[in-house]
Amino acid sequence: MSYFFIESQTTNLIRYQIPFDINSFKSEHVVFSGALGKHPNDANKVVLISDPHNNNTRYYEFERADIGLIEKQPNLISTDGEDFAMVLLWIKAGSIATQSSVFIV
Repeated sequence: MSYFFIESQTTNLIRYQIPFDINSFKSEHVVFSGALGKHPNDANKVVLISDPHNNNTRYYEFERADIGLIEKQPNLISTDGEDFAMVLLWIKAGSIATQSSVFIV
């Protein structure tokens, strides 16, 4: 029985870094937390539900172009077993958004 040894080729990896300053990013963006969803009528907007397992909650509408960063958070699970994917949504400061809340008259 014969064995063949294949020499591995060395690869020079170049580390690519995007210049990122967290302090300037935080000063230029505002963070919102909630469950992210698609807007029902406008494909250029997203909906963020701040407290998805509560019936009386508020939601926000943001333009997709105003999103600076989306951070994944741990999922929330309701008592009915329904789970919600939570995110932190960093929005450019000075952007126009819509805030709505549900209430009983």
